[in-house]
Amino acid sequence: MGEERSIETILEEQRHFDPPQDFSEGSHLKSTDEYEKLYKHSLENPEEFWAEMAEELHWFRRWDNTLNSDNAPFYKWYENGKTNITYNCIDRHLENSNRNKAAIVWEGEPGDQRVMTYWDLYREVNKLANALKKLGIKKGDRVAVYLPMVPELVISVHALARLGAIHSVIFAGFSAESIRDRVLDCNAKMVITADGAWRRGNVLPLKNIVDEAIADCECVSDVIIVRRSDSTAFPCHVKEGRDHWYHRIVDGESITCPPEEMDSEDILFLLYTSGTTGKPKGIIHTTGGYMVYTYLTSKYVFDLKPEDVFWCTADVGWITGHSYLVYGPLANAATCLMYEGSPDWPDRSRMWAIIEKYGVSIFYTAPTLIRTFMRWGKKWPQKYDLSRLRLLGTVGEPINPEAWVWYYKHVGQGNCPIVDTWWQTETGGIMITPLPGITYTKPGSATRPFFGVDACILNDDGKETDSGYLAIRKPWPGILRGIYGDPERFKETYWSKWDGHYFPGDGAKKDRDGYFWILGRVDDVVNVSGHRIGTAELESVFVEHEDVAEAAVVGVGHKIKGQGLIAFVSTVEGVDFGPSLEKELVEMVAGKIGKFALPEKIIFTADMPKTRSGKIMRRLLRDLAEGNTMGNISTLADPEGLYKLKAKYEEA
Repeated sequence: MGEERSIETILEEQRHFDPPQDFSEGSHLKSTDEYEKLYKHSLENPEEFWAEMAEELHWFRRWDNTLNSDNAPFYKWYENGKTNITYNCIDRHLENSNRNKAAIVWEGEPGDQRVMTYWDLYREVNKLANALKKLGIKKGDRVAVYLPMVPELVISVHALARLGAIHSVIFAGFSAESIRDRVLDCNAKMVITADGAWRRGNVLPLKNIVDEAIADCECVSDVIIVRRSDSTAFPCHVKEGRDHWYHRIVDGESITCPPEEMDSEDILFLLYTSGTTGKPKGIIHTTGGYMVYTYLTSKYVFDLKPEDVFWCTADVGWITGHSYLVYGPLANAATCLMYEGSPDWPDRSRMWAIIEKYGVSIFYTAPTLIRTFMRWGKKWPQKYDLSRLRLLGTVGEPINPEAWVWYYKHVGQGNCPIVDTWWQTETGGIMITPLPGITYTKPGSATRPFFGVDACILNDDGKETDSGYLAIRKPWPGILRGIYGDPERFKETYWSKWDGHYFPGDGAKKDRDGYFWILGRVDDVVNVSGHRIGTAELESVFVEHEDVAEAAVVGVGHKIKGQGLIAFVSTVEGVDFGPSLEKELVEMVAGKIGKFALPEKIIFTADMPKTRSGKIMRRLLRDLAEGNTMGNISTLADPEGLYKLKAKYEEA
C-alpha cells in the first residue's frame, strides 16, 4: 500500500508506581507469574480457558461449542448453552448469606436514600417482570428505557432480561429527536420512563420529552412512568390506554417469575452509539459471552471482595453503566452505589461526601471528571475522610499523566492502585488494564491486555509497529455481535481495515515493557508538517502546567503545514490567564515536542462543549475552528456555552 504510515509518539513517561504490599497480599492474583501463566493459557487455549471461566456461573444447559468461528466475524460463544443473566446476577445469590446483603445503595440528588438487598431486588424485578408480561412483553421484544439514575432503572433492565426482552437504554439527557431515532431503528414496543429527573436542583420533564419523541412512533403501544419528581412545575400528561404508572402496575404482582432460559447467542441488549453518517449504530450484545466477560473483568480488574462498596459513576445510558453497575458487579454479589445527580450539587463536595458517607472502597470514574476535580481544586476532597478507598479506576478516554497523578495523590492519598482501563461500547468489557495487586503502573498507560485479549499495534499495511493503530487479533466473549439491522456496516466499520483483525479506531503505542498507551481516536490524529500526532499527547503537554486543568487540541486546515493546531484550555479556578500563561504554554510545547507543533491559537475558556456525560466534543471544536456549521448540539450539557466560545474564538 505504498509508504508505511504510523502515528508518532512525542512523550515518554518515566514515573511508575508499585501496588501497595498489603493490597497485593490480599488480591485475587498474587504475582506477575500467575498473570503470565493465565494470560498465556488464555491465548494458546482460548476455548479451554473461557470454558473454565464460564463454569463459575449458572447454566440451565451447558454449551456444545465454546467458540464457533465458521461465520467470522459473526462469532458465536457458548453455542447452544442456556442461561439467564438476571438469574446469575440475583437468583443464585439468594442461596447463601448474600440474600440479605445490600445490592444497590442509592442516593438521589435531593438527598433521599434507598438500600436494596439482593432479596429486595429479586422481589422487585419479578413483580415488574410479571406486570410487563400482562402488557404483552415477551422474549425478543425491544423496549426502550429512558430513566434517570434511580433503582427502577436497574430493576427495569433486569426485569426485561428475565423475560428475554431486549432492552435499549437511552441516556436520560438525550433529546426527543435522539430518542425517536433509537425507538424507530429497533421498532421498540414500549418505553419505560419517569415523570421527571433531578439535575442541579431542577426537575427535567422526561415524560414530556418522551411524548414528543414518540408522537409519530406507531410501534410504541405502551409507556410506563416511574413517579420520581412529584413536580408541579410542569404537567405530566397520561394518555389513557397507553400510559401506565409504574407503582400501580406492580402493585399486587407476584414476587416470583421464572426466568426465561436464553440461548447464549440470544440478544441481551442494544446500545446506540453515534455514527459518522449521523445515523446511530445499534450495537448488539448477546447473553452468554457478555455475561461471562463482564463477570470475569469485574472480579479481577476491581479485585472485588465481599466487603467492598463499589461506585461506578457512569450513567446506565452508557456501556460502562451496563457492564460495571447493572451486570458485572452484581454477578459477583457486590454492593453497588448509585447516585442520581450532578457532582457539584449542592456544592463541589458532593461526591467526596458520598464516598465518606457510604464507605466507598472502589471508585471508577472518567478522566474528564477527574480533570474537573482538578480545576475545582484539592480543597474539596481534603474536607472528607476518604480512607475507606482502596482502589481507583478510570474509564472513557485516555487520562493525562498529570490528571492520573492528581487522582492518585489527592483522592487515593497515595495508597490506592489505579486501574486505567481501555475498552469500548463494542468490546462489552475491559480489554487493556492493570491488575491491581500485581501490575506496576505508569501514569497514562492502560498497561497490558486482559485475559484472552490478543492486542497489537499495526500500521496501514497491517505490519506490527511500536506506534500506530490498535488492533485485536482474536475474538473474545464480550465482543459485539453486529450492528442492529445492518450487518454490512458492521463488517465495514470494524473488520475491513485488515483481514481478520478487529479495528477499534484508536491510535496506540507500546513501550519497551510491553505497556500500551492509547493515543486517542484515529479521527483525532493531526498531520502537522508531515508529523502525524495523536491529540491526546498534545493535550497532555498543556495539562502538565500546574495552572491548567483541561485542554482540547484540534487540527484545522493550513496552507503550509497541512494542518495547524488550535488549543482550547481551561485553567484551575482562581488562575488569571493571559499573555504570561500563554507564553509559558508555548514554551512548554516547543521544549517537549518541537516548534513544528506550536499552536496557531490558544483559547482560554471555561465553556468546553461537553456531553452530559462529561466528554469534550472535539468534533464541535473542529467545526468551530474551521467555521463549519455545527449541526446537532442537542446532546450538549450547556449549548449556550458553545455560542459563548464561538464568539470568543471569532474575537481572538
